[in-house]
Amino acid sequence: MAPSTAGAITLAINGEKHTLPVDNRTTLLDALRERLGLTGTKKGCDQGQCGACTVLLDGRRVVSCLQLAVAAEGREVTTIEGVADGDELHPVQQAFLELDGFQCGYCTPGQICSAIAAIEEHAAGWPSAATADVRPEAGVPPLTAEEIRERMSGNLCRCGAYVSIVQAVARAAGERPTGPVELPGAAAVADVEGVA
Repeated sequence: MAPSTAGAITLAINGEKHTLPVDNRTTLLDALRERLGLTGTKKGCDQGQCGACTVLLDGRRVVSCLQLAVAAEGREVTTIEGVADGDELHPVQQAFLELDGFQCGYCTPGQICSAIAAIEEHAAGWPSAATADVRPEAGVPPLTAEEIRERMSGNLCRCGAYVSIVQAVARAAGERPTGPVELPGAAAVADVEGVA
């Protein structure tokens, strides 16, 4: 007799525990959307390429379409539904709203979750591929537009709201990026130093 591929798991999502039976091959994305009705997390490419399904797992960003639900057991999952504090928006959500860091909104939940983690990673001094000096004694690099673009590069926006997304991340981080905001392969489209 073949072993069962199903079992019950308990997931801690947005501060609440949820016990549910799942097939062991169920992704965290499908458990969130199909089993728990948390549809803020979007299914885009279902291949880990677009970032629309980004959630926080113990505060670190993951693409939930590639994360098995059983591997999230015993860890804290935060979805877009759990980012705000009651009726008070998270600073990243507020910045996206104020600076139009979205258009159609499909990628926005993943962008916001990714931005929250990217800001934390930067504040902790984690270098990115755009960080010029990665020596520990160099300290935390400035949060430039280039740094933000690199740190957010795993999240695609089909509408092209990248300029506003960079500005929103900078505002939420409490800093303004320096230099022009450019799209990969495009000319500079805005200088964000004048952004309020």
